[in-house]
Amino acid sequence: MIPALVLTAGLATRLRPLSFVRAKAALPVGDRTIVQRILGWLAGYGVTDAVLNLHHLPHTITTMVGDGAGDGVRVRYSWEVPVLGSAGGPRRALPLLGSSSFLIVNGDTLTDIDVPALVEAHHASGALVTMAVVANHDPRKYGGVVVEGTAVRGFVRAGSSERSYHFVGVQAVDAAAFASVPDNLPYESVAQLYPSLIAERPGSVRAFVTEGEFFDIGTPADYLSTCLQFDPRDDECVVWDDVEMPPDSRLRRCIVTDGVRVPAGARWENMTIRVARGELMSNEQRVGDLALGPIDGTTRR
Repeated sequence: MIPALVLTAGLATRLRPLSFVRAKAALPVGDRTIVQRILGWLAGYGVTDAVLNLHHLPHTITTMVGDGAGDGVRVRYSWEVPVLGSAGGPRRALPLLGSSSFLIVNGDTLTDIDVPALVEAHHASGALVTMAVVANHDPRKYGGVVVEGTAVRGFVRAGSSERSYHFVGVQAVDAAAFASVPDNLPYESVAQLYPSLIAERPGSVRAFVTEGEFFDIGTPADYLSTCLQFDPRDDECVVWDDVEMPPDSRLRRCIVTDGVRVPAGARWENMTIRVARGELMSNEQRVGDLALGPIDGTTRR
């Protein structure tokens, strides 16, 4: 099986304030972090080598993953300073991948798509990029991939009425797709690169349409919903490491991050709870040494 690049360098701004505490890929879902679930899923399909790109809070990933032995994959790291984006990151990692084709997996992707079938479709088509997509059931929330046959014709923003598919964050690519990307310089997104590939070589970007599951972890509310699907709890709370909650505290639908000491008698609902370090977000409030913010991101007035 071809190697995989797992994109774990991003700042995860939509996931704040949770991403102030850990890199997005290091967030726990049930008994494992997102990136460990991804590596275990890839290992189950025969992937033996993976590269993780790093920038934001890298220690929260490396201390969990190490060399990958615990997840059945040999892991190496591609360090980025500054962060290079979803096109620049793969360009930077090419020497570590050492393969003419490889998988790219978003570090916030939890899915069960058939990886060998994706790779087979990619090699059979002669495409430079093959994106795994599912039906876009919520185009008001998600942008989409416009497909004709199996060829990707373009991309639309959320809210478009044009029929589209939802990219699940897994793709098979040829290294040649990134030949035009400058090495070790920020190149923000494949959303810039792929339209140029499509224009220069129609059919070079293709879609692999699947019915696999896809779990969203874009915002704190999305993250909580995904966690509860993997690990249902009566209080609907997600509790990270080294947390203390007195017996008389009552929390519901809260995300309690690393190192939090919940005060006695606390009654909180629909909150992100973290140790207050640095400035608070506009929708957070300080309670003792803690920062509390609404799960849904609504700004407090």
